Amino acid sequence: MLKVVAFYRYADIKDPEAFRKNHLEFCISLGIKGRILVAEEGINGSVSGTEGQIERYRAHLSSIQEFKGIEFKEDECLMHPFNKIKIKVKPELVRFEQPVSYKHAGEHLSPEQFLIMSQQEDTILLDARNSYESRVGKFRKAITPDIKTFKEFPKALELIKDKKDKKILMYCTGGIRCEKASALLKKEGFKNVYQLHGGILNFGKSLPNTIWEGKCFVFDKRLISEINDSEEKPITECDICNIPCDLYKNCRNKDCDKLSVICLDCEKSLGGCCSKECFDKMLNLKFSSMPISNNGCCGSHFIYNSPLG
Repeated sequence: MLKVVAFYRYADIKDPEAFRKNHLEFCISLGIKGRILVAEEGINGSVSGTEGQIERYRAHLSSIQEFKGIEFKEDECLMHPFNKIKIKVKPELVRFEQPVSYKHAGEHLSPEQFLIMSQQEDTILLDARNSYESRVGKFRKAITPDIKTFKEFPKALELIKDKKDKKILMYCTGGIRCEKASALLKKEGFKNVYQLHGGILNFGKSLPNTIWEGKCFVFDKRLISEINDSEEKPITECDICNIPCDLYKNCRNKDCDKLSVICLDCEKSLGGCCSKECFDKMLNLKFSSMPISNNGCCGSHFIYNSPLG
């Protein structure tokens, strides 16, 4: 069993490129895999490895002055959810393009505080994630903005523009987006703005089977992660046959690459594609690349409802 940890810390990094180079050398020597973003405003990432490798990584990152006390959200996985270690320098840890600072973020709430306050009548739960994330899992009664990227989040203000007297409880996967999204709400005149400390992943470790429904979308090869302990019916349906399903897949047709909810049967019948149209394109591509035999036949047969090889 492998460990995967997610983490972030807003902090001042004077030379992100130098930090990236040194940190990459350490990660390679350690043998871990993952994806890490570095910016002048801090670090944001997720890595996987054996228990020993992850413990060494946690100790190393925590030993750096800017990241002392950094928190890690931990999970288990059977295989590496990353192909290799990648570390990139970015202008922002999460692309927001709004003139706000994490230093003016909403008040942090523990999972226990968040649960209690979520039951109060003058409280509104607001999801700071993208719509494809909230589709497969969310907190009950939460407002889920119809956005595709985090930089579209300001659209969510239209949904609550007449509720500035309410308590706004915000949440995201690990907490990093709420740092800036909550600061934007405060800038726009919302007085009582709070955010779930450690995000959904932290809440799931502390209080599973309470007010969370569905699963949590994650940005690695797993795509979804369990939050509740018990088996529960998915909150969404297969895009093809409409049976209850929460399995996310990227379309195998690389020209499409659409992220869809698709059940195992439909994934098999469509060869990993999101639609018959994409399947037909893949099929045509497969045949066009086959060598022609001496008798003019490609020398193989293909069953329509079988997955592409």
